[in-house]
Amino acid sequence: MSMDTITPNYPNSTLIHSATADPLRIHKGDGDMWPLTWAADGNIYAAAGDNMGSPMNVWKVTGHPGQHHSWSVSIFNVNNLPVDPAVYCQRPHVHPTFGVKPAGLLSLEGVLYLAAELHNYGEDPDFRRQQNVSAWILTSRDFGVTWDLAASPQDLFTGRLSSPHFLQFGQDYSGARDEYVYAHFPVGDDGNSYWENGDGILLGRVPQENLLERDAWEFCTDVDAANRPSWSREEAKAQPVFRYYHMTGENHVSYNAGLKRYIMGNYGFIDPEGNPRPYHQAWPESAQRSQLTLFEAPEPWGPWSLFYRDDNWGRLGGYQPNFPTKWMSEDGLTMWMVSSGSYEDYNFTIQKFTLETD
Repeated sequence: MSMDTITPNYPNSTLIHSATADPLRIHKGDGDMWPLTWAADGNIYAAAGDNMGSPMNVWKVTGHPGQHHSWSVSIFNVNNLPVDPAVYCQRPHVHPTFGVKPAGLLSLEGVLYLAAELHNYGEDPDFRRQQNVSAWILTSRDFGVTWDLAASPQDLFTGRLSSPHFLQFGQDYSGARDEYVYAHFPVGDDGNSYWENGDGILLGRVPQENLLERDAWEFCTDVDAANRPSWSREEAKAQPVFRYYHMTGENHVSYNAGLKRYIMGNYGFIDPEGNPRPYHQAWPESAQRSQLTLFEAPEPWGPWSLFYRDDNWGRLGGYQPNFPTKWMSEDGLTMWMVSSGSYEDYNFTIQKFTLETD
């Protein structure tokens, strides 16, 4: 770890004393992003960006990478979503051919909810970041065979809310903390949403039965000294529940039932001197290292504590860390991370993490 590399301003976890990443990584499929959920049929469903000739599609993941001492997992394509860039991406500030990607995926009462985001590859020449413009939700009632592309308006979320990432609990949202669906939204201090090197995370929630209704969403505006959140339906009042200036990614959060903690993986790209440098700042000559930081918290809004840090993550820069709840051990001490990265890691990458507590 380089002492001059940017450091998150969070305390070390007092629960998780160490986390060890297995050096062996499994690579399957192709593409990136991979938001995922544990569905009612027992399988994991994961959405890929830039995959098999499509800007977005959904895959089914069967098996377990650690089952019977086997490191195998079967992944096959379910359906090439007909999300045609010629239809969806012809609008201001959206890349006309690659401007749509998956953001979040949730299984709830047998229905898959896929949040898609529209984006560009950076319009700020001084700190070019992949910018999210708007997001909407698609639904499937047959485990990805067919999709309702108009389940919600294409501008369901805009501005700071343009990248919703659904909080994951158990199979088909079992074990949820209450009657709400929660989502984390990556934001920048300038009021935009970014795929990489953002500045913080907002938190929203909505009654489960009103998931597709924008007016039913409310957002965390404050957390008091007793760690009790305040909520408002006015998005402008929302305040970050996590902050890491110029180093916040499109983060996924999963509940580890064994540890009774919420697990969040964060990524940010850094230059050779350890300073934040967005992946797309020097595209296409932008292959560089990234920093992986893993956090835990007792609630979806925090407070967050750091339990793992890697300042040289990925062969050429890893991103999108995600921990499927199906692949967490009963005691919570073994988790499998799904991620993506540049070049040879541009696929469904799996790596085992072993945790130690008191």
